[in-house]
Amino acid sequence: MKNQLNKSLIERFSRQIVIKNIGIIGQRKILSSKVLVIGAGGLGSPAIEFLVRAGVGKIGIVDNDKITLSNLHRQTLYQTSDIGKFKVKIAKNRIKKTNPNTTINLYKVRLNNRNIKKIISNYDYIIDGSDNFETKFLLNDLCLKFKKVLVIGAISKFDGHIFAFDFKNKKKPCLRCFFQDSEISDNLLNCEQEGVLGTTAGIVGTIQANEVLKKILCIGNTLEGYIFILDLLNLNFRKVKIKKRKACFCNR
Repeated sequence: MKNQLNKSLIERFSRQIVIKNIGIIGQRKILSSKVLVIGAGGLGSPAIEFLVRAGVGKIGIVDNDKITLSNLHRQTLYQTSDIGKFKVKIAKNRIKKTNPNTTINLYKVRLNNRNIKKIISNYDYIIDGSDNFETKFLLNDLCLKFKKVLVIGAISKFDGHIFAFDFKNKKKPCLRCFFQDSEISDNLLNCEQEGVLGTTAGIVGTIQANEVLKKILCIGNTLEGYIFILDLLNLNFRKVKIKKRKACFCNR
């Protein structure tokens, strides 16, 4: 999608353009941006929707799952009539009705070390909405290698964790600086085993989209190098700095 703003686009994004920190120049940056979302589920659904509504020019969606009844309480892109259909196809149809100007690329695959390089090479910003830490570490390692911006989300019950990394900065930590054992990580936040309130997924996914938009626009304070911990049951929030480990993978 070209970053030219015609009368229709100016009207569509008028409530963003009027913001001093965005304006016409910022909106053009959004229109030119390329974002890849891993997982079109509880985190991916709100992230995708708000990125499309903001005007992101190209969005890639990676997911090979079909919609099930248990998805519907938190995965906002889908309806009861969509059960049994592939998430990526329904997601594309739904968001094209919201903003037909966004280019949508679908990857109906499960991300692995054989296909990830080819997929992420076409995008500058990566949002992780996966439900396992094997995928999160894989994304961490490849985004580090190719100097991508990565925003990771994890949820369980009323709790959410968000990490943000800009791997153009070699002095900043990576996910492995915080988690040294993937097995412990998978038990930390697992919505399939522990359950999750739908609003928890919506809030975390929306914050992930917000972090990416701020990076695109180069505005505000980001979560780069931090973990943002949300306890939505008791409304406790913490932003904790991640220390870079000398022996970590990211220092090799």
